[in-house]
Amino acid sequence: MEFTEQTRCREMAKSSTFYRSVYSEIEEVGWEHLVKLGEDLTFLSFRILDKKGREHILEIQLKRTYPKCPPSISADVPYIFNLEWSMQSRLKNVIRQFQEHLEKLQEFWSILEDIDKSLWVDDMKASFATSYRQINIGNDSFIMLSINASDPRSLPEIRFLGSGPSVNVMRKTWQKNSKRWKKEKPFLENLASLLETHLPGPPDVLKRDQQVECGICYAQNLPIDDELGNKSGCGTDYTCDNTNCSRAFHSICLGDWLRSITTTRQSFNVLFGNCPYCSEPIAVKINSSKQ
Repeated sequence: MEFTEQTRCREMAKSSTFYRSVYSEIEEVGWEHLVKLGEDLTFLSFRILDKKGREHILEIQLKRTYPKCPPSISADVPYIFNLEWSMQSRLKNVIRQFQEHLEKLQEFWSILEDIDKSLWVDDMKASFATSYRQINIGNDSFIMLSINASDPRSLPEIRFLGSGPSVNVMRKTWQKNSKRWKKEKPFLENLASLLETHLPGPPDVLKRDQQVECGICYAQNLPIDDELGNKSGCGTDYTCDNTNCSRAFHSICLGDWLRSITTTRQSFNVLFGNCPYCSEPIAVKINSSKQ
């Protein structure tokens, strides 16, 4: 939080009991945690780290009758906690209860991270509030997993998307074996056991760059063309660093696309912009033969 925001809050604190109360309570929480402060101090946003270093944003809405009326809260979590409140409660109590809630969700997020790391998750944008994953099993077929955030080791809800014979077999196998799910076993082990098969892992772009389509031109290889120089006929050679995207591109195609975007910045021979699929920051070297 910039010093000017703290100064503004301090000045407002001189004018009313409400402002003085909010200012002193922010001091207790720590200004380093404050991300955003509304003009009238009724809206506050705090950055909180959980025990594994994940960053979470807690938004707090106050009424003018605060602290008689409890604040409204929202956060990037699959479900919000029931806030315990009394006339003696303060913002630090809200933060403490939020941290306790984050602790209860650690296993849930760990299971999702295992899924993202071990299976072929289809174009997911990372969100701590999301409790489902769409797993690509090939041939335009998918498994939609919905994990119970409050009981992540329990049997997940599952939907099979696709009409191929392999999907129908997998659906019948799951229905037959669903009662065999055991909470004490690791989630992915349970999944493989009930489906009686191991699901495909994430595409290894580095090993299969000749087989991965470019996310812009949708071709596996560039055309054979003298103007492309040493890139002529090459496969995809750039991958988005966002593990929940990992979309592959020809660097030439990506460079051409970035040049068409007005927000793209250039420093020497490097273009800085955003991935066309997940909007995460990307940096691409310009191919000299295309300049």
